[in-house]
Amino acid sequence: MKYTFLLSAFVVILLLPCKAMATSWAYPFVVWDDYIYVISDEYVENIAKEIGQVTKYSDMEQFEGNFSNIYPKGTKYYAIEGVATHIAIAIDLGNGHYIKAIREGEYAYQKSYIQDVYNGLGIFAILIVGFIIFTLKSYNSPKDV
Repeated sequence: MKYTFLLSAFVVILLLPCKAMATSWAYPFVVWDDYIYVISDEYVENIAKEIGQVTKYSDMEQFEGNFSNIYPKGTKYYAIEGVATHIAIAIDLGNGHYIKAIREGEYAYQKSYIQDVYNGLGIFAILIVGFIIFTLKSYNSPKDV
């Protein structure tokens, strides 16, 4: 009986990992077309066509796609008249205001696989504990003679 309790406690510890996560961004940015654009302090007036929008926002984790660490999902991106999009784009701030975002380089999205590892370990631990409990009950049960 005491083994069952200890094994159960062990499983709970494995299944409830303490995952502290925080990202410290060096600057505000948007990602468009797999490139990171750093937000400048320069406003833009000559806007061309819409080219995209923020699809994911987070100030804590990294995502793939048109991601931003400052602007909410749905914020629109525009080309700037006379400026190639591989140089800069405009971000819609609302009320007819746009700010320039300058391309920094390729966006290196890195998926965190640690949660997948914890899930696999949890399933494995449940199977092992189940096997041990079954074995202990079989061993301790009265035998028919």
